Amino acid sequence: MTRERQHRREIALFGKMLYQRGYVAAMDGNLSVRLDEERILATPTAMSKGFLRPSDMVIVDPEGRLLAGRHHVSSEIAMHLLIYRLRPDVHGIVHAHPPTATGFAAAGIPLNKPLVCEVVIGLGSIPLARYGTPGTPELSETLEPLVPQYDAILMSNHGVVAYADTLHHAYMKMETVEHFAKVALVTHLLGQQQPLEGQDLEKLLLARSKYEGSHSAAPLPLATADGPGNHNGPQRGSADPGLRDSPRSPARGFRNRARVKA
Repeated sequence: MTRERQHRREIALFGKMLYQRGYVAAMDGNLSVRLDEERILATPTAMSKGFLRPSDMVIVDPEGRLLAGRHHVSSEIAMHLLIYRLRPDVHGIVHAHPPTATGFAAAGIPLNKPLVCEVVIGLGSIPLARYGTPGTPELSETLEPLVPQYDAILMSNHGVVAYADTLHHAYMKMETVEHFAKVALVTHLLGQQQPLEGQDLEKLLLARSKYEGSHSAAPLPLATADGPGNHNGPQRGSADPGLRDSPRSPARGFRNRARVKA
């Protein structure tokens, strides 16, 4: 099997997985693979990712011009080309709208608290890019300062993009983002978060090199709500004014509230 044929099958497979997991609806999302320095294999526009065939893919050049394929090129191909240009190590990109992570993006909240050790190791944090109209240069402009630093980005009022050395790893990063968003949402519902800190964080950062799948050419920095992880400026509203960070101790506040309700 040629490499191109294999990549066509991979795109169809992971597109179907995105659709089955509810990460995309209708004709949302797009995936791509860098075949070589002059060719990008990508999903076409206006087709459900759950029903793609390997023969449906298109091939474009680094400027986004169609080289091969019977369908039209997605208007969001510029986002993929930007990432490939800024990250020579990247060979696979997944863009989707997983509902929980996209909810954070629509609320203007980055996923930048070190709440889960696996996320610290694999992604560092997931910043929030400013809103840019899909299919226009605005979108690439908002992503450009973040792409060299991170492997997954929330796009305000839009969705998520994740990228890696292979399409498989990019897809797994997308799953990690959505899973972490669900965990973060639970902490918001409980009204309390217990971020990792100090030596615990240092140990996790040192452990990155030992974990398969966590290797990246990006620094994957950790961030805080008012630091480099939030590029959307001040949050437009607050998801939970009572949400607070707690020291690394039992969640007494939650238990006390539960007693009062009982």
